[in-house]
Amino acid sequence: MTAATQNRFSTAVHELGPGFAQRATAQDRSGEFVSENYTQLKARKLISAGVPADLGGGGASHDELCDMLRTLGQYCPSTALALSMHTHLVAGATWRHRQGQPTAPLLSKVAAAEVVLVSTGANDWLDSTGKAEKVDGGFKVTGLKRFASGSPAGDIALTSAPYDDPQAGKTVLHFSVPLKADGVRVGTDWDTMGMRATGSHTLSFENVFVSDAQVSVRRPAGQWHPSFNVVCIVAVPIYFSAYVGLAEQAAQLARDSARKRPGDPHLPYLLGEMENALLIAQMALREMLAVSKNYEFAAENAPANQTLMCKTIGANAIRLVLDKAVEASGGGAYFRANPLERLWRDAQAIQFHPMPEMKQLQFTGRLAMGLPPI
Repeated sequence: MTAATQNRFSTAVHELGPGFAQRATAQDRSGEFVSENYTQLKARKLISAGVPADLGGGGASHDELCDMLRTLGQYCPSTALALSMHTHLVAGATWRHRQGQPTAPLLSKVAAAEVVLVSTGANDWLDSTGKAEKVDGGFKVTGLKRFASGSPAGDIALTSAPYDDPQAGKTVLHFSVPLKADGVRVGTDWDTMGMRATGSHTLSFENVFVSDAQVSVRRPAGQWHPSFNVVCIVAVPIYFSAYVGLAEQAAQLARDSARKRPGDPHLPYLLGEMENALLIAQMALREMLAVSKNYEFAAENAPANQTLMCKTIGANAIRLVLDKAVEASGGGAYFRANPLERLWRDAQAIQFHPMPEMKQLQFTGRLAMGLPPI
């Protein structure tokens, strides 16, 4: 593990982390959600760490949240990734609160009872999925929402659905809905190669009533909206931090293994490649944080683009770190008893987070040509 930081949220994770790490292998084997870890995170008020202090939360800065999740990724990547999905929603609501937007009630609710938010945004993205139909006082929503990380512990989903507005045309509605609302069901379908304990099940909505008051944003479907710039600048470094922590732990395991075999002439080269890749990932995270400026950013295309470029560069570097760590450790890393095997599988998930490389290249290239990003 890396040395403890001075930030109190990361210090709390260092105190909880050894217990999380002890359970990680068994939870990976079973695919069981990290429920016990969430209980302890709630007890230490880490669910509400990012809520502004004046709304009852921990008042953590964006940088501190990323450091907390990077630290957590060194102990249990599944816990770190699941928590990052909640945390980026809190962080996005905090940015909006600072802009004078009405997110204080949601943030206060999180702080009052360590309420867990569940995201479905990456799967929905520009067009969203499912269907919203207008009814008296609101909408009835039906659809399936994949990759809802942390849903077994979730309280409120922040999601969206397409609506064929008779005046505005194809529209996407963004809204919150309690997971205990009538018609909402948390699935049990998360059975994957890696990040197996994140509980990223599919949410099923069947004629779920969403009142007009629950709708926070209406935007044209299929078009890039300024809200996506906020998501990119705030959310990407938060979830990316979990993977950086994972890579740092893998690198340390590889170093420990290599030091037991000082006579192997190939190890210095393999570790050199690993260390270069790790530095690239760490630099990418630092660059993302320089863009986000602890919420002092404008919701514009240029900083979002810079963050997305860093994500691609950093994600490729993280996967290379794991490849070289496994290669340097030899055949023993192929056994499931070796934590490197699990970390390698967990690292593969980073390529699926927005934006995947080809979509980012198209986005960046269009902006370079003076075109709209999408």
